[in-house]
Amino acid sequence: MVTQTPNTGSGLLSFSNSLADAVEHAGQSIVAVNARGRVSSSGVHWRQGIVVTADHTIERDEGVTVTLPNGKTVPATIAGRDAGTDLAVLRIEGADLPPAEIGNSADLKIGHIVLAVARPGEGGLGTSWGAISSISGAWRTWAGGQIDQLIRPDLTLYPGFSGGALVDAAGRVVGVNTSGLSRSLNLAVPTTTVNRVIDALLSKGRIARGFLGVAMQPVRLPENLRGGLQTGTDAGLIVVSVEENGPAEQAGVIVGDIITALDGKPVADTNDVQSLLDPDRVGKPLAVQLIRGGAVTELTVTVGERPQRGA
Repeated sequence: MVTQTPNTGSGLLSFSNSLADAVEHAGQSIVAVNARGRVSSSGVHWRQGIVVTADHTIERDEGVTVTLPNGKTVPATIAGRDAGTDLAVLRIEGADLPPAEIGNSADLKIGHIVLAVARPGEGGLGTSWGAISSISGAWRTWAGGQIDQLIRPDLTLYPGFSGGALVDAAGRVVGVNTSGLSRSLNLAVPTTTVNRVIDALLSKGRIARGFLGVAMQPVRLPENLRGGLQTGTDAGLIVVSVEENGPAEQAGVIVGDIITALDGKPVADTNDVQSLLDPDRVGKPLAVQLIRGGAVTELTVTVGERPQRGA
């Protein structure tokens, strides 16, 4: 009987080896972040002494540690957190590991093979692989964070994988994986967003976002209320609650008001409002057009800063 030697140069074996090499290369910079009671999350050693992880996995502010690839555990301090982009930045010292090789998420295309590389639990590497299933433009999260690309990888994020790296076939980190930005989707925060958030958190410790202090829902306007509106809109946002001592209450907004325009721009959806509450709006006046009791009224709200989670 003749036994054939496997062809080590076969395409399938070569492909398998290349993926294993990509995991090994990226894994040198992947750590376990110990900041919650059960399974540790993962983090990426993004810059020297700087680890990025998913903010929703940080359940305490003190006693946070990071487990390195060699199994050593070192203390970490939280440099800043941003629930809006689900990113947290940690500082570590004395860690003998290289920063990750950062790729450009803008180079990703639908169909590209990618890997989730993580270090959950006891510090051993974990991975899953798949393809980029969809990519679209900039979007805003439910908490007001601006994400430069909507990247949806078709791969599995096992327990502890949030905060780990999205890695391309060459072993470069092209995003941070998280299940915390959507209730139903696993998404990746692109490298451009991660770098922007790191810079802001390292310099200020937080990212300020505009805040009005109202809860609203869309409503259609009856014909008799549309005539007095210069914007010509047929929809608005009815105020269903007003936060006590918040910016809107201080400006005179009350429950039942129908907001039709902000800063002269029609608003018919809460996303229209979020787009006008960028960090540079904090502390500045915002013109509000609303309907109250059938009459058009105008107020000026001074935009506040959204309270930090846990504050």
